[in-house]
Amino acid sequence: MRDFRERCRCYGFGSTETPALRLNRNRNTGTYSRRQASRRDVLRGLAAGLAGLSLAPLASSVALAAGGIAVADVAPKIKVLSGAGGNIVVLATSAGQVVVDSGAAAQSDAVVGTLRELGGTGAKVAALVNTHWHRDQTGANEALGVAGATIIAHAKTRQRLRAGWYVPASDRYEPPLPPAARPTKAFYTTDSASFGDERIEYGYLIEAHTDGDLYVRIPSANVIATGDVVSPQRDPVLDWFGGGWLGGRVDALAKLLALGDARTRYVPSVGSVVGRAQVQAEHDLLKTVFDRMVVNLRLGQTADDMLKVGLLDGLPRTFEDPAKFLYDANKGFWAHHNKLMNDIV
Repeated sequence: MRDFRERCRCYGFGSTETPALRLNRNRNTGTYSRRQASRRDVLRGLAAGLAGLSLAPLASSVALAAGGIAVADVAPKIKVLSGAGGNIVVLATSAGQVVVDSGAAAQSDAVVGTLRELGGTGAKVAALVNTHWHRDQTGANEALGVAGATIIAHAKTRQRLRAGWYVPASDRYEPPLPPAARPTKAFYTTDSASFGDERIEYGYLIEAHTDGDLYVRIPSANVIATGDVVSPQRDPVLDWFGGGWLGGRVDALAKLLALGDARTRYVPSVGSVVGRAQVQAEHDLLKTVFDRMVVNLRLGQTADDMLKVGLLDGLPRTFEDPAKFLYDANKGFWAHHNKLMNDIV
């Protein structure tokens, strides 16, 4: 993991904010006020907008399949299923389908039926990759595992699905998945696998959303499935009790950018397929929030304090529930205080 003391040089009071945010920070109070945008800021914003437009539309030929699941073409051999929990990526290979995530349990039959429709008579799911362990991504694991699919996940995800986990927000315990639904192949850093005429690569995105996130890269199509580490249409979710935190999220977005190029298509768990410009914008946004929070934490502020002084003001994106986002981000910070600066305890 990157050394966060480098990011927070000068104990958070260095020039680390993204200029395009057009805000001045009061170093003594942690409050924020607007400043006039520079010509460079305006040009940078225009360039990002044009980059995003150049990639649209990223998915086409949307149709409805079994159970009202929407099917969208992303590349000649890749489709995205939506409407069954988290997005499901389906890669057609000569050895069978490779599926990334399996949706919610309530839609398991619809997911399996849709995969059968897409694959044709006699088609099989050769492999299922879980991007993490949340229920919206593992609902059809059991059905696909019983049918013979190899289930691939990060070692942390396999551990969670074997043991279950506690959910503090609702004070309940999620039981483990049945044996047939659990990953049969796990890895720690990076790995790859070939299925017929296609090869996939996958790697750990450490503590970005949970403690078990991964990406799946399909080199032949320049497509990367990101799970919930990219969040274009809803507030970024930081499962702090499950190991996710804001610093890990920023680093994971930087890694996803390094894995791709100007033509890469990124498939999130929720929302439409996006291009590099959108992932870069999310990275820059969250890095700015990270840098601000370090300063305000040093001032002893709580999440409520940060909301009141306008820590999220002036950003190029608004939050549907800013109080929840700051609460979760703040909780995650205190699990990593030793990575920030030596006088935050």
